[in-house]
Amino acid sequence: MTTTLQDTATAASARGLTRTYGAGEGAVHALRGIDLDVPAGRFTAIMGPSGSGKSTLMHCLAGLDAATSGSVTVAGRDLAGLDDTALTLFRREHVGFVFQAFNLLPMLTAGQNIVLPLELSGRALDRERYDQIVGVLGLADRLGHLPSQLSGGQQQRVAIARALVTQPAIVFADEPTGNLDSEASAEVLDHLRRSVRELGMTVVMVTHELGAAAYADDVVVIHDGAVTAHLTEPGQDELVAALRGRRA
Repeated sequence: MTTTLQDTATAASARGLTRTYGAGEGAVHALRGIDLDVPAGRFTAIMGPSGSGKSTLMHCLAGLDAATSGSVTVAGRDLAGLDDTALTLFRREHVGFVFQAFNLLPMLTAGQNIVLPLELSGRALDRERYDQIVGVLGLADRLGHLPSQLSGGQQQRVAIARALVTQPAIVFADEPTGNLDSEASAEVLDHLRRSVRELGMTVVMVTHELGAAAYADDVVVIHDGAVTAHLTEPGQDELVAALRGRRA
């Protein structure tokens, strides 16, 4: 079922978004005039073939890459109106990130890694929120462990908790299960979905895996730098058809 999301609160949006690298005959048009609304309080997956522009789209929505033209709005702020310093501060306060690499500091415990963003920004810890995140992600009995004492799935859950503890308006996850086996991947995806259901988070995940997209509420399909489908709770046949560039 395709949706216009007209009646849903929006966490991030793009209008006429283009991203071009290089110039002249060698220019690469990674994004071509994308219009997109990311609904708040839902789990959205961005899918597409290799080189389709899905990671570039996420990077522009997250303020990690600048649009060539068009606009990106996150949490009600137009990112084009922010200079580098203001954009860095905005990301720190309103955006969370989860990547393939866990990026945990090896000398800190799981609990210390989780609260590190708050310490770096001088923000106070909301203990109730912290306990809720730790509970939802199943980390209560792992907080005193070093990363080397945790499985890959547990390390990624610590990375997710670190992204959530600052209470961001939106969390971007770039192939978060890329370094995990199937069992750990399912565990991490289930916890991402629980963070949406139980913590009210908004999560946008880039993935190339059908199985991962099945955990999402909404799936955005991109081909050759353009959104070709925006599906709400699609069945597998509908999703496969959209990835092939046709309707089920």
